[in-house]
Amino acid sequence: MDVDPVGTADAVDWDALRAAAREAVGKAYAPYSDFKVGAAAFADDGRLLTGANIENAAYGVTLCAECSLVSALVMSGGGRFTAFTCVNALGETIMPCGRCRQILWEHGGPELLVDTPLGIQPMTEVLPQAFGPGDLDHVRKATR
Repeated sequence: MDVDPVGTADAVDWDALRAAAREAVGKAYAPYSDFKVGAAAFADDGRLLTGANIENAAYGVTLCAECSLVSALVMSGGGRFTAFTCVNALGETIMPCGRCRQILWEHGGPELLVDTPLGIQPMTEVLPQAFGPGDLDHVRKATR
């Protein structure tokens, strides 16, 4: 994987990332919605991680593909995402929902590059004025 330290979009192998997300769709468990989603991301140490949505009969506890992707990141040693994509069962690039945008912010931050239907965008455009750990730290420091 070729990601330079600056994390420019041109340095990312987007074709490999999209292929991994399409492959992950095949591992999705979506018997209720039949809307399978695969996600893939590069970590800052070069790992290629994937995730797929895992539904549950109690819909509220369903895991989005991005959630299983974050689990893969944490369980395989942690780090930060540098480039991300997700696709539907047709292989089309789709946007993460609002909840998943927040999850991606937590594990990729403002520098995370996101493959969107409109092209590659930084997380600052995907989730402008995001809430994150810095907001918690700010209040903690001010109230101690």
